[in-house]
Amino acid sequence: MAENTEMNFEELNEKAISQPLVKHIYTADPSAHAFEGKIYIYPSHDIDAGLPEDDWGGHFGMEDYHVISMDSPNGKAKDLGVALHVEDVPWADRQMWAPDAAYKNGNYYLYFPAKDKDGIFRIGVATSKNPAGPFAPQPEAIKESFSIDPAVFVDDDGKAYMYFGGIWGGQLQRWQTGKFIHDVKAPTDLEPADDQPALCAKVALMTDDMLEFAEKPKDVVILDENGKSLLAGDHDRRFFEASWMHKYKGTYYFSYSTGNTHFICYATSDNPYGPFNYRGKILTPVIGWTTHHSICEFKGKWYLFYHDSILSKGVTHLRSIKVAEITYNPDGSIATLDPYRKN
Repeated sequence: MAENTEMNFEELNEKAISQPLVKHIYTADPSAHAFEGKIYIYPSHDIDAGLPEDDWGGHFGMEDYHVISMDSPNGKAKDLGVALHVEDVPWADRQMWAPDAAYKNGNYYLYFPAKDKDGIFRIGVATSKNPAGPFAPQPEAIKESFSIDPAVFVDDDGKAYMYFGGIWGGQLQRWQTGKFIHDVKAPTDLEPADDQPALCAKVALMTDDMLEFAEKPKDVVILDENGKSLLAGDHDRRFFEASWMHKYKGTYYFSYSTGNTHFICYATSDNPYGPFNYRGKILTPVIGWTTHHSICEFKGKWYLFYHDSILSKGVTHLRSIKVAEITYNPDGSIATLDPYRKN
């Protein structure tokens, strides 16, 4: 649904399975968590930055983060205000893209990507005693961090893992040599050939203080039905961006966006490092180019938080966060959601 011309947005909105959680600002990439008996959502804050659209995502010029809270998934969403601004972060220059949050050691941690003064995406962390912030950033980005879309999962044993990465504008393809490749004309130039293994998201164990990587990031390998790595040409299933990790009945569920084909897919493993076996689609395409999500349990039910661009009538960089309940089948598979009713 990347093409939004000649669409009846009022009709589409009537068919939507959920409505925007907030309408006074544009929000996207919702990372939702159950903290202190409520749902706290950490989205990116879309603005019309007046920048030309390109395949690098240069028109996504977000500058700050708001925190949204809800007493329940069916309740009213409340904007708790600005939790962190790019001007507060000494190392960051621009483009505060999709964040995530975590809780450990009595502290709340906000993880966020931003371009540094050299135009390279790094991942930073800011801390607070309050899930709503404000968050105080560390003076430097996480050492050896790169790319975008951090998602931090705290396991039952207290160990925390960051999953991250995004290709094209997320720059993941520019790190294949271990160093950033500067001179690239198009974001697709460094992608593997279609018959080669796809680029992978990354995962790294965090230090106990949650401020640094405890190890060199590893590949998050996704296997097909034959036990082979998904190929770069398999655009309906391969990883593009928007990592998320949750655990259901002892199984690790790695979910992600396929980017240019606009699916949210998932794969499962008995190990937080994987490898992960591809299982299927969670969400079919939304109105707008990007798809980015989170999955959160609240009072025994599970919910998918996502976004679309209906409120902005299809403007790809002006999105709105939404929520819908998901269900698991007896075999642990997730029933696929269509964001718009057929009838």
